[in-house]
Amino acid sequence: MKIEWNDGFKIRVSKEDEVLISANREGLLSLARQLQMLAEEPEGSHIHYDEYSCLEEGSADLIIEKKD
Repeated sequence: MKIEWNDGFKIRVSKEDEVLISANREGLLSLARQLQMLAEEPEGSHIHYDEYSCLEEGSADLIIEKKD
């Protein structure tokens, strides 16, 4: 699966008692497109997001996995 991002996207993942994902318009559109693509992949496929590849500095790691 080819992961694509809209220019200027920003996404941050924070966790305390709950998980908070905050994103600008471009980040939300990028995430929505990626989730739609993930929905078409086989069970067990996943996307791993972290601050070293795409999330803002200080973000918690986030893994989204498809389960049937």
